[in-house]
Amino acid sequence: MEILNTVAALHARTEMWRRENKRIGLVPTMGALHEGHLQLVRAAAQECDVVVTSIFVNPTQFNNAEDFQLYPRLPEADATLLAPAGCTALFLPSVAEMYPQPTVLRFDFGALERVMEGAHRPGHFNGVATVVSKLFHLSSPHRAYFGQKDLQQVAIVRQLVADLSFNLELVAFPTVREADGLAMSSRNRRLDAAARTVAPLLYQALQQAAVVVQEGQATPAAVLEAAQGVLATEPTIQTEYVEVVDAQTLQPLAEWQPGQAVAVCLAAYIGGVRLIDNVVVAR
Repeated sequence: MEILNTVAALHARTEMWRRENKRIGLVPTMGALHEGHLQLVRAAAQECDVVVTSIFVNPTQFNNAEDFQLYPRLPEADATLLAPAGCTALFLPSVAEMYPQPTVLRFDFGALERVMEGAHRPGHFNGVATVVSKLFHLSSPHRAYFGQKDLQQVAIVRQLVADLSFNLELVAFPTVREADGLAMSSRNRRLDAAARTVAPLLYQALQQAAVVVQEGQATPAAVLEAAQGVLATEPTIQTEYVEVVDAQTLQPLAEWQPGQAVAVCLAAYIGGVRLIDNVVVAR
């Protein structure tokens, strides 16, 4: 596996692969890799000729300076995991390399970013769209792989691809979970023992909400109440939001539509660590 640290090196390498008619898969990450990331890399290796994995803790998508500083950074350990998973090249740039000067371009995704993560993390999706656009331009991938734990991010990137006519296929993979249901996340590394014991309640709340959705009779408000009821059993969980939304538009639901796919999404602090999760349910 080759390690590329500069924009010029990544661009040159992917241009060479393009000339050789090789299909390029891109897996953008912020590092501190877990099995969810590695499944994306393995899938890309099966479906493409070469795989680029980027590791870049992107400062422009953090609206909390402390969160940015505390985000786990384990580039050496990550590199040892990537090669066996099928990664061809690791793109590991510095902040100065990705942002040689401050960006002035601003993205606005309308209603899609005014809810949930966008509402609670101002500027977050502008930062996501900026760095993802850079990675798409530099690596010219045929396919880009993302995890559905970040459901709203996937929707934002899908809109980005459509609006800017990126010539690639966006591939979204289901959330990968620990044995107790906790969604795998780089932030899980920051949970202490007590918080780690509590954290599976997030998925339990979503499962309870999913049951109510599938019963078919309850209103969206009742589904919301079911999830909140589970979270309320643990006083150390500080719920930031729980939303019942249309799985495509991500807009909150007041009533159901026939054949509608529903997403129940939440964000909460446990032991000072912010975690997100979601389930998508077909009615």
